[in-house]
Amino acid sequence: MILEAQDLRKRYGAYVALDGVSLAVREGEFVSIIGPNGAGKSTLINLLTGVLPPTEGRVRFKGRDIGGIGPAALARLGMARSFQLVQIFPDLTVLETLQAAAVSRLGRGGRLFASLRGDRQVQAEAIEVAALFGLADRAHSPARALPQGDKKLLDVASAFTLRPEIILLDEPTSGVSTADKHTVMEILVGAARQMGLKAIIQVEHDMDIVFAYSDRIIALHQGKVLADAAPAAIRADARVVDMVIGRRAAC
Repeated sequence: MILEAQDLRKRYGAYVALDGVSLAVREGEFVSIIGPNGAGKSTLINLLTGVLPPTEGRVRFKGRDIGGIGPAALARLGMARSFQLVQIFPDLTVLETLQAAAVSRLGRGGRLFASLRGDRQVQAEAIEVAALFGLADRAHSPARALPQGDKKLLDVASAFTLRPEIILLDEPTSGVSTADKHTVMEILVGAARQMGLKAIIQVEHDMDIVFAYSDRIIALHQGKVLADAAPAAIRADARVVDMVIGRRAAC
């Protein structure tokens, strides 16, 4: 297993956000985490990515305990995260945004802008990732001028520039038009394949996307795992359909 969570609990005072969640992600899997608002999805992702320590339980990445380690240290170990809200630098160009991520990965953050201007390795890596994500023709465009779909791609591409072994995606198609959602996902999955990522985990509310791309789906409800199964089994589970998915989305 590349990533494991064992009996995770997270409490905020008397409020229990997660209550005994366990999961395991194998190499080669695309796993989606679904659930209604308040189910514990964001808390789980924050625990899996070391942003928060669990109140109880353990998270292991490649056999190492990563509870509360923090995203920067975790990125150095080989796990990266993209966010629901696009985390681009609006005043940088597409290429500069990707260069900034490469500078961070290579440990050259102390001379960020000098690296952006003159580091050939940084520039080459940024150009490569821009091409993988279909952004090469916009390389010198300001990030703020991109359409929303391309902003989402740039956010994910920045995480990919960290060269992770596993990536966690927080609502990768949120704010993207229905017509563009599958394009975003196809580019993302294709880039992951070409870069040799070992696993993808996403939190996603669009059930069309979830069922189209997932190898396995984990359904959360009230801080617990309601189901953990392949898409066909999830779709056939009346309890998950009623409590999490909704009958129209399951059809």
